[in-house]
Amino acid sequence: MIRRGAVFLSASVPQPGRRGFESFDPVLVASAVHAFVEVVLGRRLLVWGGQPAITPIIWEAARRLDVRYERSVLLYQSALFKDRYPQANIRFDNWVEVPAVEGDQRASLKLMRERMFSDHSYEAAVFIGGMEGVIDEFELLQDLAPEATLVPLAAPGGVSRDLFDRVEGLPQEMRNRTDFTYWRYRILQIDPSEPRVLVG
Repeated sequence: MIRRGAVFLSASVPQPGRRGFESFDPVLVASAVHAFVEVVLGRRLLVWGGQPAITPIIWEAARRLDVRYERSVLLYQSALFKDRYPQANIRFDNWVEVPAVEGDQRASLKLMRERMFSDHSYEAAVFIGGMEGVIDEFELLQDLAPEATLVPLAAPGGVSRDLFDRVEGLPQEMRNRTDFTYWRYRILQIDPSEPRVLVG
């Protein structure tokens, strides 16, 4: 496995009628996710919860960068959604299916997130866009990984814009900046010259 702590990605595209939808920019959400993956992939273990709009982006980045995704990423999924898994899931050799709490979506997601956050030592987590679930992940990580650096991005909107104000010490100029790659390198303290775990 990759040395140092894992980095968690909490990201989603808000749906109509859900919290965060009124403020998000779909282009900036996608741009921020691409920038995050560009910085982290192959340099830290990247963990995320299998959000359908995000998984294909990570798969394509791994393919483009020739990164050994089976050693670089780990996807978690609740068995509650077994009949709705994103098609991209089957491309990842290492993903974890967490048993469902029968008939209870909220409890099933909580169980999956507790497993995700207790399985690894996290050095950081990045939050992009998002709905209510991103808030749940933010608050649970505060409890289970208090040493992790939490980095909500404000510019793409969604609930991560509100979470930005709940983290002390983030540069205020990040609020409206869209040069996401620069800020990921700076805040996550990853050297751009750090080698990746490549295929072969």
